[in-house]
Amino acid sequence: MAQSKLLKRLLNPLLISLPLTILASFPTIAVELAEIRDRGQLIVAVKDNTRPLGFINEEGKLAGLEIDLARRLAKDLLGDENALALKPVLNQDRLQLVINEQVDVAIARVSDTDARRRIVDLSPYYYLDGTGLITKDITVTNAEGLKDAKIAVLFGSSTIAVVRDRLPQANLVGVNSYQEALELLESNQVKAFAADKTVLAGWTQDYPQYKLLPERLSGSPLCIAMPKGLQHKELHLAVDQAVLNWRRSGWLQERIEYWGLAE
Repeated sequence: MAQSKLLKRLLNPLLISLPLTILASFPTIAVELAEIRDRGQLIVAVKDNTRPLGFINEEGKLAGLEIDLARRLAKDLLGDENALALKPVLNQDRLQLVINEQVDVAIARVSDTDARRRIVDLSPYYYLDGTGLITKDITVTNAEGLKDAKIAVLFGSSTIAVVRDRLPQANLVGVNSYQEALELLESNQVKAFAADKTVLAGWTQDYPQYKLLPERLSGSPLCIAMPKGLQHKELHLAVDQAVLNWRRSGWLQERIEYWGLAE
């Protein structure tokens, strides 16, 4: 115990002073809420390549809805939105970092599924994502306008089954990347692209000639992921209450609208 407290005293100033690029690879240990408060810093896994949830802005800083949530959570738990270490992660690593307790929580486009609830705890959802459709055809105003169209979808994605169910007569064209989908759209080889609405919202911000159709073809709640275990119960309760408070106060909806994710 004495060694642990000494280690924390030595690490805390170092963590706070490290640049984000170095901190991203620095080994960390997630602990109980009382120890997080004693540490004086919340460690959060985030995305840095998913506009408008988490991305690097023009100033070279992390920005986005989920970055705002991380800062607000630090303020709610520790009284200071800057008492925060942001750790950019890849999709395949985000839950493992939570399970291994290398981060305190993950706010990194984690959707609520039964499989994920078996390995991590999830907060109430902060945004309802799901399959959406994007097009530059100004005559198309809803999904019905694409019922016979060619629609690009990522190979192997869950989007395929959703679009087949909702638009069974559409001609689906598989692509390996978002860039390939863009090339097909620009050359008019497909009329639309189907993917997660959060991703497509970022697409319209980068390419304003495209529009995101209003329908959500499926629902995928995004939640804060936390490590399982009774020792983390206080943290779970605090995070859950924070999300509910954000909803009730209107702050969450205001940030959703600010980042162009409103319905």
